Amino acid sequence: MVADPRGTLVQRNDIAAALLPGAEPGARLDDVAPPWLAAAHHALLFPGPRRESDLDAPRPLTGAIDGRHFEAHPSVRDDGTVAWWLVDDTDHRLAREALRVERERTAFLAKASNTLLASLNLGRCMDVTAQLAAESLADAALAIAPSRGKQLPVVTCLRGGMPAKTQERVNPDDIPGLGEALRGFPPVPSRWIDPTTAPEWMVPEGFGPVGSVVITPLPGHGVPAGALVLLRKVRTAAFTEEEEVFVRLFAARAGAAMSAARLYAEQTAITDVLMQELLPPTLHRISGVDFAGRYRPSADEERIGGDFYDVHPAAVDGEPSLVTLGDVCGKGLEAAVLTGKIRNTLHALLPLADDHQRMLNLLNTALLNSQHTRFATLVLASVARRDDGVDLRVTSGGHPAPLIIRKDGTVEETDTRGTLVGAVPHVNARTASVSLAEGESCVLYTDGITEAKGGPMGDALFGEERLKQALAGCAGMPSEGIAEHVQMLAAQWLGNRRHDDMAVVVISAPRTRRPSAVNGHIRGTLTG
Repeated sequence: MVADPRGTLVQRNDIAAALLPGAEPGARLDDVAPPWLAAAHHALLFPGPRRESDLDAPRPLTGAIDGRHFEAHPSVRDDGTVAWWLVDDTDHRLAREALRVERERTAFLAKASNTLLASLNLGRCMDVTAQLAAESLADAALAIAPSRGKQLPVVTCLRGGMPAKTQERVNPDDIPGLGEALRGFPPVPSRWIDPTTAPEWMVPEGFGPVGSVVITPLPGHGVPAGALVLLRKVRTAAFTEEEEVFVRLFAARAGAAMSAARLYAEQTAITDVLMQELLPPTLHRISGVDFAGRYRPSADEERIGGDFYDVHPAAVDGEPSLVTLGDVCGKGLEAAVLTGKIRNTLHALLPLADDHQRMLNLLNTALLNSQHTRFATLVLASVARRDDGVDLRVTSGGHPAPLIIRKDGTVEETDTRGTLVGAVPHVNARTASVSLAEGESCVLYTDGITEAKGGPMGDALFGEERLKQALAGCAGMPSEGIAEHVQMLAAQWLGNRRHDDMAVVVISAPRTRRPSAVNGHIRGTLTG
């Protein structure tokens, strides 16, 4: 269209006539053109005061005509008239808006995934799910987990608020769409749900009337992870079908995170139960004999490994207790599994505890017949308390011989040798008998201690001689102190270097306090 300086239309083409039916030559722009275009023409020819920024970057001339959006591009001609070119920009604007929305949604889903997967705690995942949904998708959101008995775990969050946990004693099938969502069925469309039927427990306090509701499943790994409920107020636009599709995309990510968190919690609980059976026991005084043990797995982040020890009290008073300490070939979980099998087998063989050779033979047969290809070294010690000390019978199955700490600091190696267990058809072992006087100790250890590599140069083994020298200074120490001292020395020798599993058990004959007369009175008690 061409208009003169007075705003009178001089010329127009057929497309302009179709767009503006009254735009005939001689008509005034104020009468036939939209106000934004007429005002733009006047401002172009009779500009008022303009800021410097306006001169540098003039504002675009845009506006709507019959629901479509146009850009107006003026061209001032030599005769003073202005030719206006109108460009329909509606489709471009819609495409740009769609691209902006899609980018925002993609960024939201990426943020949601990162935030949800940052924790394997189920409660935290439910909190994050409700909070993210309330901030970006609705005015309020509820993350609902599958029922525990007759209660539904619910996390509710208002936009701008913090998640709140509750336990609701309700029947989910009484709420349209909720029972189906918790069972993992496809969601009921929002338009099918009457918002006025939302129960009181579902609507946060102070929320007001509910305008629209979305209930969608939270898909899990094979089992539904729960349901997501979104609420919008009456004054907020209702959910569109496109928004419901996007909600399902978010729910898929939230459900996967919640399902992973629940699976992790279940596996952790199972692991903890199994771990309790594999961890070495806490040792103490049994039948008048002091026991102490220390264990360090090969990796600090692990709790179990291939070394083990147990003390089995005698079933009958006066009978010996049985101490077992061993080392399974290998490290980590696989070694720990075989460790558990050996410990259980030895426990089943306790009725034969007096016959070390037979116990080793039966254990050897059990290992050879199992699917494991690993072998183990083992030492058995029968421990009996007597009036003035402790009697030991010690048998080694391919294991380092235990060391005896005498009162005077002498360290003796017990005279026992044998074949490792689980490698050859027949096991041969020699049993040694040892007596401990009061204050003397027997130290059972695994080669993780003597083979600890470290020291000043970093490549020297701790070795048996260095261990004997360390034990020589432990004469008269209680069992707890000796075990702690050995573990501390090995740790210092290693520094931060890699190492094998390490275990030590100390058997001590406790000192007794003899009655003594003071001023004619007897004080002190006899313990044992």
